[in-house]
Amino acid sequence: MKIGDKVRFLSEVGGGVVTGFQGKEIVLIEDADGFDIPMPIRECVVIETDDYNIPTSAAKAAKKRAEEQSVARTVSAMPKSSSPASGVESQAARLAKPQVSVYRQPEVKGGDTLNVYLAFVPEDIKAVSTTPFGAYLVNDSNYYMYYTYASAEGKSWTARSHGLIEPNTKLLLEEFEKSELNDRERVAVQLVAFKDNRSFVMKPAVNVEVRIDTVKFYKLHTFQMTDFFDTPALMYDVVKNDFSSKQVYVSAEELQDALMQKKTVESSSKPQTIVKRGGKNEIIEVDLHIGELLDDTRGMSNSEILGYQLDKFREVMEQYKNKREQRIVFIHGKGDGVLRKALLDEMKRKYPACKTQDASFQEYGFGATMVTIK
Repeated sequence: MKIGDKVRFLSEVGGGVVTGFQGKEIVLIEDADGFDIPMPIRECVVIETDDYNIPTSAAKAAKKRAEEQSVARTVSAMPKSSSPASGVESQAARLAKPQVSVYRQPEVKGGDTLNVYLAFVPEDIKAVSTTPFGAYLVNDSNYYMYYTYASAEGKSWTARSHGLIEPNTKLLLEEFEKSELNDRERVAVQLVAFKDNRSFVMKPAVNVEVRIDTVKFYKLHTFQMTDFFDTPALMYDVVKNDFSSKQVYVSAEELQDALMQKKTVESSSKPQTIVKRGGKNEIIEVDLHIGELLDDTRGMSNSEILGYQLDKFREVMEQYKNKREQRIVFIHGKGDGVLRKALLDEMKRKYPACKTQDASFQEYGFGATMVTIK
């Protein structure tokens, strides 16, 4: 059976001329009124054909009508000011609205759950290190989908294919050479799912970035047999059981930001040396033990440690020097009294108006000095 053959229907009255095919099982028949009727091939029988494969008049007419319709669709999609240059025509063809087929696709049990895959199929599996590849979008669901397939270079994207994919089908997106593989290291697939002339459950729009491991394209065992191809393929999940696939892709900038955030968290998680206690005129405790100020003192001399402790003391005093009646307890420990003496000398020299006294013996023993801001 071919385009131009006259056929009649086996299970109902009528017939017409073959004008096209939908897949392997469906034939389009133009009836006497000029309408295309999709029918299963097994329900049609040829009643007039040309054994020498020379088109009959009916075939010529059908072919002419198909060509006229194709030209009309292309012209209607072109801007009015466009010239008939071949480049403009090809652009108009690419921008033409995708057409849902006349034939109503049969639905598959369980197909109302979205499962979509991005597949890479080698042209010659035996020469996987040099062979070209085909990129396919596999729609394993009962939904039509508008799709966009793009690749990234830095922060900019290039659309490599876009259009409409029908339910329970696979679609060739592009073919590329092995030398072009690095241009597809990071790709994205965007999807909008719907059903034509049927009620359906609304699905969220999909925008998935896929990190392609180019090393796998050189290893034969990474290509596996699947239900969708007759040859081994490398499959990536785009949507699995209605959920968009989430792949971790970390750029150099994101990695640097994460490291900076980690440093900030680590610095903020160090032991607090300032503790507030009490109500309105709360007492502020400042622990000047070097172990509370620094995690590691290796390589520091005694004078350097003392200088660091005094810097912390000055920092707190400068922070609260204008808050009258504020009480601050500096915990310095008993030890040899070197730090305590240095604090008292600093108070007499820089903050003579402030009052100093030993802090509560019951709470701090002999190892703390209280300062009251005046």
